[in-house]
Amino acid sequence: ITYDRLWETLKAKNLSVNQLNKQLGVSKGQISRLKNNMNVSTNTLNRLCALLHCDLPDIMEYHYDPSDLTNIQRKK
Repeated sequence: ITYDRLWETLKAKNLSVNQLNKQLGVSKGQISRLKNNMNVSTNTLNRLCALLHCDLPDIMEYHYDPSDLTNIQRKK
């Protein structure tokens, strides 16, 4: 999952990452996780969509990676 679309949505809405942090109350830790395409909670995703008045495809995108399936199978 990548969050490149989040940065595009922010740009389209004339919002900065700083505004996301200060005005909308998204923590710097969550912003860092989003910038690095790391796992974030569904609560965070829900909050972003509500704050930005958008849908999930406006902030994230799934890219299939066969190694993800291999990693999941190893954990069983």
